[in-house]
Amino acid sequence: MYILKTSAEFDSAHFLAGYKGKCANIHGHRWKIEVCVAEEALIAEGEKRGMVIDFGDLKREVRTLADSFDHALIYETGSLKAATLAALRDEDFRLIEVSYRPTAENFARDFYEVLTQRGLPVKSVTVYETPENCAIYEEEK
Repeated sequence: MYILKTSAEFDSAHFLAGYKGKCANIHGHRWKIEVCVAEEALIAEGEKRGMVIDFGDLKREVRTLADSFDHALIYETGSLKAATLAALRDEDFRLIEVSYRPTAENFARDFYEVLTQRGLPVKSVTVYETPENCAIYEEEK
């Protein structure tokens, strides 16, 4: 099995609605996404012969994903009042609504699914919310 790994980072804010603790308040992180891709065999012919995937292509996809979440408030559908959302939009804040609670665990699964849908042979996605704490998502194959 050949495994390649790359990473990208982004800064954003979130909060955990319904949580009893510090994370119920809006706070920010420097998130780090690590993506591992894997294949049993290398590309046999052509320009990319001897590769699992071109590192440039892999890095571009992961960077594009990270950039799409950068410098935003990420919030779960239904977790903010309409008036709050209207005020934030009126101030031109960058808001990203997700259908799940914005935890490292859920980001890891979401990013795994997004990158897999883009055609990458994803083995696992690790999302760090702090330098010491991360969540890993991988599917049994």
